[in-house]
Amino acid sequence: MPGHPFRLRELFRLRKEIPKPVYTASGFVLPAVLILLWWAVVQAGLIRPLFLPGPGAVLSEGWRQLEKGILLSDAAVSIYRIVAGWLAATIIAVPVGILMGNFRIFEGLLSPLVSTLRYVPVVALIPLTILWAGIGDGQKILILFIGTFFSQVLMIMDNVKNIDVSLIRAGQTLGFSNAEILRRIILPAAAPAIWDTFRITIGWTWTYLVVAELVAASDGLGRRIMDAQRYMATQTILFGTLFIGLLGLITDWLFKKIGQRLFRWNEGRR
Repeated sequence: MPGHPFRLRELFRLRKEIPKPVYTASGFVLPAVLILLWWAVVQAGLIRPLFLPGPGAVLSEGWRQLEKGILLSDAAVSIYRIVAGWLAATIIAVPVGILMGNFRIFEGLLSPLVSTLRYVPVVALIPLTILWAGIGDGQKILILFIGTFFSQVLMIMDNVKNIDVSLIRAGQTLGFSNAEILRRIILPAAAPAIWDTFRITIGWTWTYLVVAELVAASDGLGRRIMDAQRYMATQTILFGTLFIGLLGLITDWLFKKIGQRLFRWNEGRR
């Protein structure tokens, strides 16, 4: 009812919608509590700054990098590698996943190989990727590609397979060709789920950044973290890690907002 007062117990009702300001504000509560606890632990001297520097020291390190131009330079390089690696994986994963989701022969042919390779530890492939692609950006992009591609293929396959088969049968009854069914029925129906897969997998790509910049990199956010490890500069390690997480969060938010605009017709089904 309009004007009906919101009660606290309604926050804990199963699948109950809550006011948007309450929903948004709640996302800041836990981080604020953790930061306050972090500050209190350091101020009380329970942990030495060498092992856990305070929030102030971490912010000071971030400001130092920003003033010297290090932060923006490293971020630009890392974002380029992330985008290039994710795009390369996506451009190939989409058609392969669609084929596997629509044709059992392709699923039978490719699924065992793809399912096996997605469990291969990416860090173990660093020596091979250096041998194949050298030590330039190509090697970093290849690591990000490998870390993203195989799981993305399987997720897109599932996105396509989850389409109601009765829609496909209806298209066949109307005399649509395979290409028409794909273009007019399958892809529009699967598009919101595929977009969510994009959003999830670009997050995975961010998690592989430090691995990609582990060896033979002279710049990048991951490289900065690895260099700081040598000198036990824990404030630099913490800042770099948190900054990568922040960039990943911004990327996730952008994908979410773009998806809401592209697929407004699907909002009621989520």
